[in-house]
Amino acid sequence: MFEEIIANFPHFTLVAARCFALIMTTPVLSTPTVSRMAKIALAGFMAFLALPTATLQNWQISNYNLEFLLLLIGEGLIGVITGLFVTLIFAAFSSAGQFFTYQMGFGASEVYDALAQVENPLMGQFFNLVAILIFLETDCMQTLFLGGFFRSIESINAFTLVGMKEHFVQFLLSGLTDLFFDAMLISLPIMGTLFLISLSTGILSKAAPQMNLLSEGFPITIMCAFFLIIILLPMMINFFSASFDRAFLKLETLFATVIPGGI
Repeated sequence: MFEEIIANFPHFTLVAARCFALIMTTPVLSTPTVSRMAKIALAGFMAFLALPTATLQNWQISNYNLEFLLLLIGEGLIGVITGLFVTLIFAAFSSAGQFFTYQMGFGASEVYDALAQVENPLMGQFFNLVAILIFLETDCMQTLFLGGFFRSIESINAFTLVGMKEHFVQFLLSGLTDLFFDAMLISLPIMGTLFLISLSTGILSKAAPQMNLLSEGFPITIMCAFFLIIILLPMMINFFSASFDRAFLKLETLFATVIPGGI
């Protein structure tokens, strides 16, 4: 094992740099609760497993010079792009909770989310936790490394990234589009219902000004929102799982499209 790593140490370093960048940008693994030593060990182990399938013939490494340093940065950039795409998937679920948090009356409830490492409203944090549980419960973690990392090692490297940069730009832009579209689909039933409740409360307050509907409106809105979340949660979980599968399929399709030789 060690003899193989030492014999191909420059290539091993490049593969490990990509894997470490992926780990440091993936939402579940990049949290401070996972120690830095565990991340380095996982990156080294995954690099050892992926080294036999790497595109070694496309890495023309003569010695450790500036070209090798730029190549190392490029490999890390590929890992960052892959991790960023996974982050966009989680951001869709977190954004869905943010869309109707203010209508629920939780507008001032932003707290620090240790998992997302951002200021997040309560419902956005709740949806983010649900997405993480689905990510860990299904085979998404295996798909990320087997279908994402290993597939990228087999097909592309930093030189391919320079030659096919328009594919990556289009890929990230489509990921941003899917982010807002999925967030809107998740939050639309709750947002629509809360809008109707607010509209009904406004009409009643105009029809009967002596009724103090402002104080009763917030509890009714919160209760109806939680009731809808309980009813819709099974369908949301299925949608979360389908979103992960669709996203990883797009990721594998991208890696298959940019294979050198047009395979």
